[in-house]
Amino acid sequence: MGDIKDKFEVEDCGSEHLDERGGVDVEHITFKSPIGRVKLEFTTKPVVLDKKTVFSRRIGSGSGEEYVYSKDEKTNRMTAFKWDMNARDWIEIDADNFK
Repeated sequence: MGDIKDKFEVEDCGSEHLDERGGVDVEHITFKSPIGRVKLEFTTKPVVLDKKTVFSRRIGSGSGEEYVYSKDEKTNRMTAFKWDMNARDWIEIDADNFK
């Protein structure tokens, strides 16, 4: 993020921790670039080790899924968004367009 802060006008940046799904950390930065407003999100979350289906034999009761998360292993994902003036919303930039 240091290069972005040096080269572009940063509008917003920060991070948050979500306790759901084993604990997810999301860092984000929004800045003005030559293609318009861009938002980058870097997400770190634990690896899913196991998925169990939980159900009851009683009539009318629902079923669900229970996940087991790793305490040590993490996975990372970078997502880029571009501001769409017409939709007034962030549109995810498809990474396949950069090949």
